[in-house]
Amino acid sequence: ENAGSCLATVLYPKTKSPPVVTIKCMHTKDQKQTEEEDNRLYQKIRHQTKPIIGNNIPDSYGNIEPALEPVWALAVAGSSYIMWEKSTENLGYFMAQVKSVKQWIRKDDFTEFDYTVLLHEIPTQEIIPCHMRLTWLPGHPLKVKYFCASDNQGFEDGSGMESGSAAGILNERGVNF
Repeated sequence: ENAGSCLATVLYPKTKSPPVVTIKCMHTKDQKQTEEEDNRLYQKIRHQTKPIIGNNIPDSYGNIEPALEPVWALAVAGSSYIMWEKSTENLGYFMAQVKSVKQWIRKDDFTEFDYTVLLHEIPTQEIIPCHMRLTWLPGHPLKVKYFCASDNQGFEDGSGMESGSAAGILNERGVNF
C-alpha cells in the first residue's frame, strides 16, 4: 500500500557525517489509518503464544510465510536505519534477507527482536551481515542497535527520533528506504 508520494534531496558532505536530507511528502493516508495498521501489525505480534523464531525470510524462492510477515515488515523498517547510516554518495544498501530472527518476551508492552539481516551493498555486490536488536511499540520510534560484520566498532544506535511505521511494508517487500 502506498503511504504517500515523497521527493527527497540528499546531500552527502565530504566528511564522515550523515547526509543532509530534505523531504517533502504528499500523504495519501491519514495518520489515523496508519495508526490502525500499526496496531493490527502489533496485535499480530503480541498475540503469539510462543516467541517468534524464523530463518531465511524470504526463502530461496522469494516466499514469506504469512506468520512471519510482521517480523519481515519490522526488519525492513529497522534495517532502513542501518542502511541510512552506512550509505554514502558511492555506496547504497538493500535488505536482501532476514537470515534469522528471535523474539524476546518482555514484561512491558514493547516488542523486541534480535535479527541477523543480510544487506546487499551496491555497487560492490557484497552481502554484509548485520546483527540488529529492534524494540518497538506503536506510536513510539523504533529503537535499533546494530553491528555489521564490516564495521570495526561496536554496536551503533540507529534509532529514530520520530515515530516510525512498519505499516504498508508488507505490500512493498522489494522496497527499502
